[in-house]
Amino acid sequence: MSEKKIGMIIGIILILGGWVGSTLAAELKIGFVDIQRAVNECHAGKEAKKTITKEVEKFQRLIVEKQRELQTMKESLEKQAPMLNPEARATKEKEYQAKLREFQRWGEDNQNEINQKRIEMERNISLGLQKVIKKLGEDEGYALVLEKNENIVLFASKSIDLTDRVIKLFDTQKK
Repeated sequence: MSEKKIGMIIGIILILGGWVGSTLAAELKIGFVDIQRAVNECHAGKEAKKTITKEVEKFQRLIVEKQRELQTMKESLEKQAPMLNPEARATKEKEYQAKLREFQRWGEDNQNEINQKRIEMERNISLGLQKVIKKLGEDEGYALVLEKNENIVLFASKSIDLTDRVIKLFDTQKK
């Protein structure tokens, strides 16, 4: 979370604390939600994790296949090298190096693609959770609902943790 957001949250808390009298402070409803836990534990998050895991496993199988191909190519080059003239050997070595670079780029591209999919899935789930949190906050009269973040919320009573309720509402909404 950015320093501006942290400052804004602290400012809101200070303003609310300063303006609200002691009698109203007891009625002030504040809650927090652990968004990361909600993303991981809701049905959509579990399904997204399964999808990503399947993609990673498929990617790992392809890596093993391509590594075998490269190893076979390297072994063949090493066996043939003594019999090849220097020009033919240089050509074969260039082919191997080109295949190796292609494999490395392919691996990086696929890893980036999987990471982008994971980030996009988490972002979409997080946006849905934020809508649920906003509705819950409005419907139940919360003055403030914070995101649990160790850098901001150093301590919060479990009694104001809304995470489980948000997960249930989100899952119900998705069905």
